[in-house]
Amino acid sequence: MPRYGPQFGPDITFLGIDRCSIDEPETYDNADVVIVGAPFDGGTSWRAGARFGPQAIRMTDYNPHDGSRPSLALRVDGLADMRVVDAGDVEMYSGDAARSCADLEVVIEKIASTGAIPLILGGDHTVTWPNVTGTARARGWGRVSVIHFDAHADTGDIEFGSLVGHGQPMRRLIESGAVRGDRFLQVGLRGYWPGPETLDWMAEQGMRSYEMTEIVHRGLNECLTEAFTIAMDDCDGVFLSVDIDVCDPGAAPGTGTPESGGLSARELLDAVRRIALELPVVGMDVVEVAPPYDHADITAMLGNRVVLEAISGIARRRQDAANGTTWDPLQPLLAGRKKPSTALPEDSLTAE
Repeated sequence: MPRYGPQFGPDITFLGIDRCSIDEPETYDNADVVIVGAPFDGGTSWRAGARFGPQAIRMTDYNPHDGSRPSLALRVDGLADMRVVDAGDVEMYSGDAARSCADLEVVIEKIASTGAIPLILGGDHTVTWPNVTGTARARGWGRVSVIHFDAHADTGDIEFGSLVGHGQPMRRLIESGAVRGDRFLQVGLRGYWPGPETLDWMAEQGMRSYEMTEIVHRGLNECLTEAFTIAMDDCDGVFLSVDIDVCDPGAAPGTGTPESGGLSARELLDAVRRIALELPVVGMDVVEVAPPYDHADITAMLGNRVVLEAISGIARRRQDAANGTTWDPLQPLLAGRKKPSTALPEDSLTAE
């Protein structure tokens, strides 16, 4: 049976939130979000190190780790307004990908079966295969769409002689039927992989991939609006998968397979917030944060903020649904407060 707690480093929770135990369902049966660490990087094709991602994402924040983070933009405190708990890390031996993925899938299905949102901290992108599979088993096989931010399609078949790896999870998900190919949306693709054979397979499945050239030409917001319509057509919820290498390496240097020319950190955070605000997110993961290649915690901080933007957006969406309100993202920060006068005192005026 998998071990829960810290697989590497100190025993901490995400920004000081309460702990829970997967073996004790009463500790999370009323949770809104359950955070789980998936410290696995045995599927990497180049630079390993993402096994240390969960620890870095949990701890990289200059504020007190007190289980509270009020959002300046959304006026909610997602960690406090919802019940968000941390189950620790699933023990994932990087030398046995199949076993590790099977162990993780069991955990995610248990969480999703309670109605809570599993939020997984990776780990390399291999873990999205069990993450989405476990969620789909609980929330509806083929009824969960995927919005996938990444520089790479991750739709390879056999890589380095293996069916399991961080270049193949999306193919495994579609082949299994857990997710429909025509409800699989990819954002941020670029570079020089995959080749024509894999692209042909993707087209046959009805996948929709927004390469960076299209995003730059049409605008990220327009592409997202189109993706949202597809994602919610005949599906009940969305799984959001964020590979940190969707961002340009200038914003996320600490990752295994960096690719120049990606999204900015601001674009990614805005996109994640919008998805959480507008769509019924039923699961999420943040993957490929590799601290050994990071500089000044740039990538770990971005991963931390991606998690917080999602949690804050979900909290805002739920609060608006309960109150019958709609959040205005352009609401002034000091709305309702007296604005300081810009007029100069009369005695400061001088005659010409």
